[in-house]
Amino acid sequence: MSAPENNPNPAERAGGVRNKPEQPRSDEPDFKTLFHAWLESHRASMVDSVGRLIKQPIGSFFTCLVMAVALSLPMGLALLLDNVERLGGSWQRAAQISLFMQLDVDAQEGQALREQILAMPDVSEADWISREQALEEFQQLSGLGEALRELPENPLPGVILVTPSEVDRDNLEALRQRLADLPGVEQAQLDLLWVERLTAILKLGDRFVFGLSLLLIATLLLVIGNTIRLHIENRRTEIEVVKLVGGTDGYVRRPFLYMGALYGLGAGLIAWSLLAYGLGWLNEAVTGLAGLYGSDFGLAGVPVGDGLSLVLGALLLGYIGAWLAVARHLSELAPR
Repeated sequence: MSAPENNPNPAERAGGVRNKPEQPRSDEPDFKTLFHAWLESHRASMVDSVGRLIKQPIGSFFTCLVMAVALSLPMGLALLLDNVERLGGSWQRAAQISLFMQLDVDAQEGQALREQILAMPDVSEADWISREQALEEFQQLSGLGEALRELPENPLPGVILVTPSEVDRDNLEALRQRLADLPGVEQAQLDLLWVERLTAILKLGDRFVFGLSLLLIATLLLVIGNTIRLHIENRRTEIEVVKLVGGTDGYVRRPFLYMGALYGLGAGLIAWSLLAYGLGWLNEAVTGLAGLYGSDFGLAGVPVGDGLSLVLGALLLGYIGAWLAVARHLSELAPR
């Protein structure tokens, strides 16, 4: 009796290959699940931080207010310096080079020389004042009109007032020398003393603002660090329990980082409001004083770009201060 034939199953008849056993599935979650869990963890930490700040509105507000005052001081001084520079925007006119022409230079030659000077790359403006205009202005300003009319001829030369494109001592001196060598120029006069004084004052102000900013940034880090430290101490037991059940340092640190960022955000918004109100209040007195001198000068407000930079910088300072505070105390938060 012959042995029974092994009948292959349909899959073997079709492909000639036996089905392989299914591989066991991995229990590790995929990227999408991990990403949603990460988002949910951050959302919960932020909601918890906002809730804790809302539960202590007065303390949270005064913490933000202290930070805002420290932020607004250097920013306000920087804005005032910008306004002073804008007020001194007529530096170039104050640093004008006066070209006194020879007496035999007539109006046509003076206008031609003015056009030649205006084409120079270092020159912003050039104005021609004829001998007649110079005499008329001198009569009005000196009060010697009757005496000057008795003179047999006009003793004043024509003048070209050259406005430089930038105020730099070396460049201006080189420009003055080039202009003095032009034909028909008797003398080229340049007075930069008061401009140099104003430049020195503004540089001193910039350094003062920079030093004050560093000092107040350190103060802000101390304030936010001390505030976060108090929050850590109030939640020490809770943190120890979280770490006891396997909570990571990042999970423990996250709510405090959000809290520091929220403190910084609130401080930045309050500082922006204080600066806007303070400059508006001060501008009333400035415009009144400028009006007495026949000027329409007024303080510029806080530019939107500077305000946004202030808010972003405050937020980063709050985040950094919180991170430093938690990093310092994280080793002490191990469960006992």
